[in-house]
Amino acid sequence: MKIGIDKIGFYTPNKYIDMVELAHARNVDPNKFLIGIGQKKMAVADVSQDAVSMGINATLEYFNEIEQKKVGLLIFATESSVDQSKSASLFVKKALNLHPAVRTFEIKEACFGLTAALMTARDYVRSHPHHSAIVIGSDIARYGLNTPGEVTQGAGSISMLIKADPRILTINEGHSAYSDDINDFWRPNGFKTALVEGKYSTQVYLDFFKHTFESYKKEKNWSTQDFSALIYHLPFTKQGLKANRLAIQDEDKSVQDELSASFEASKQLSMEVGNIYTASLYLSLLSLLEHAELAPNSLIGLFSYGSGAMAEFFSGNLVDGYRKQLALEHEEEMFKRRQALSIDEYEKIFTQALNEPEDGVEITSDEVPGTWYFAGTQNYVRQYRQVK
Repeated sequence: MKIGIDKIGFYTPNKYIDMVELAHARNVDPNKFLIGIGQKKMAVADVSQDAVSMGINATLEYFNEIEQKKVGLLIFATESSVDQSKSASLFVKKALNLHPAVRTFEIKEACFGLTAALMTARDYVRSHPHHSAIVIGSDIARYGLNTPGEVTQGAGSISMLIKADPRILTINEGHSAYSDDINDFWRPNGFKTALVEGKYSTQVYLDFFKHTFESYKKEKNWSTQDFSALIYHLPFTKQGLKANRLAIQDEDKSVQDELSASFEASKQLSMEVGNIYTASLYLSLLSLLEHAELAPNSLIGLFSYGSGAMAEFFSGNLVDGYRKQLALEHEEEMFKRRQALSIDEYEKIFTQALNEPEDGVEITSDEVPGTWYFAGTQNYVRQYRQVK
């Protein structure tokens, strides 16, 4: 039985800053951000958008097109959780009006979380082939104003429907995993921004990639040239470029050209949005599907990495007609309505979002009608509403 990704939904907030403007404000050569980091724009979430609202909006991109009664599992992966106890998935379940029999919970392991959710969903569908599962990765990456990590911030969500006989990507059996207890990135309780050892984290990422990629190829008895594309978790696009260079360095020019071109296609959305933690790898997948011309059954390799650290390499094959499942017009409209912020506006919004809103104060949203948003708390219970 083939199991995999049948639908993909994507949401990013309606505000962004340009990396050139940020570079000028920080007295940095713009090429350090544009080339050295590999980013063009960075999504900015205001106080009305959080992990939950973004996850709802991403899921709604496809939700009305699926057999909702067959959804038996809902998993929410995030490192931007809104509650220390209650799962973010329950807010989503209520907004979607899913039936009470759905098994639902939240999962965490830094940026690896959505891959953990995906693999759990795959195993669930294998045991319940007449059911489907929704997995959501949703995060706001924050490191702080005028910090080394500021340029690698972002916000967004990816939601996927996992089922038998999928129409986008079938997930292959087998994987290569590698984990270790290290401190390259973390966010202690009470911290609104993350702590990171940037150079150390980059090296660990590359070491874990080499280990899992080589182990996976050995397990499957495959070579690099068997892949039509290799895609990566992209905290910033230059990170993935470094890994891709390691993957292809000993290959023939034709293989290097093919896998370099597919990587270029996979990074396009991340360059416009920035780092979205758990959903980053799957934003790369969506970008690849939209910007590359790939034949049916093309073999796609996926490298997932979560600081702390956990990594996994796995693969899937494209299903014939996958492009018909993509919401290209919806995504185009979402990007068109994004508002460019000045640096002053960005810093004000960023600072405001670090503070919990006063209980009982209603929050409004300037998003388009139908968009879900965080409306504040009533008796410290979070409220989610749709823009009228």
